[in-house]
Amino acid sequence: MIASSQEIISLSNERIFLAGLLIVALGFFTWKADLGITKPLLVSSLRMVIQLFLVGLVLVYVFEIDHPLPVILIALVMLLVAGKEVSSRQKYKIKGFWSYGIGTASMFISSFAVSVFGLIAIIRADNWWDPRYAIPVLGMLLGNTMTAVALSVDRFTTNVWNDRDIIEARLIIGETANEAIKDIVKDSLRSGLMPVINSMAIAGIVSLPGMMTGQILAGNSPDDAVRYQVVIWLLIAVGCGFGSMIAVKMVSKKLFDERERLRLDQLSVK
Repeated sequence: MIASSQEIISLSNERIFLAGLLIVALGFFTWKADLGITKPLLVSSLRMVIQLFLVGLVLVYVFEIDHPLPVILIALVMLLVAGKEVSSRQKYKIKGFWSYGIGTASMFISSFAVSVFGLIAIIRADNWWDPRYAIPVLGMLLGNTMTAVALSVDRFTTNVWNDRDIIEARLIIGETANEAIKDIVKDSLRSGLMPVINSMAIAGIVSLPGMMTGQILAGNSPDDAVRYQVVIWLLIAVGCGFGSMIAVKMVSKKLFDERERLRLDQLSVK
């Protein structure tokens, strides 16, 4: 028998503290092993806790007023932060604002368009901006698309830098810019899309995805949870695919001039 939402087990601060002790223990062992990740691990864990509790407070307010403006503002903040994360993860960045703008623009075009389509055409809530659906859906799409875009762009710029002599040679013998970097583009897109492909391949067998788990814990039937999770994963895959392709295309445009000459001066090394 499926538990109702009234029967959900409430997690007290003490229980959350116990989970935190596990992270502290992990931090201790990474420090002893001299892995160099102890500080990022603990700082990220603390950031996660603070950010999620703050978001929880904000969402309570947003759900109460039920208006599109705060939903749109939250979506923009999520997008801008995701763009910054994409830019910060690049070893070889496009110089200037483009390092930030390319990732942000590609995620806006892909994730926002796919999210709105999913909310209007598939989920079909009374209002497409219903915060109960719009914020979680966009959050899941943005989070996964951010990873795909970051991996694709980082692999692309790194490979262009490492294979610059080969690219120049191919240009000299008469190949176009697209032909000279065709293999690099393919490798970059595979790198960006592999995490979501692997996640979909093991969903339901090795792991239960987050949205499905959350709905089951909230008392919804497994059948409804499965249907939502299937839709979300398909939307995520589409967002990651188009986001990565748009980002890599935009970066490649910046690395070649109108005469199809490789412009490595557009890259800055982190």
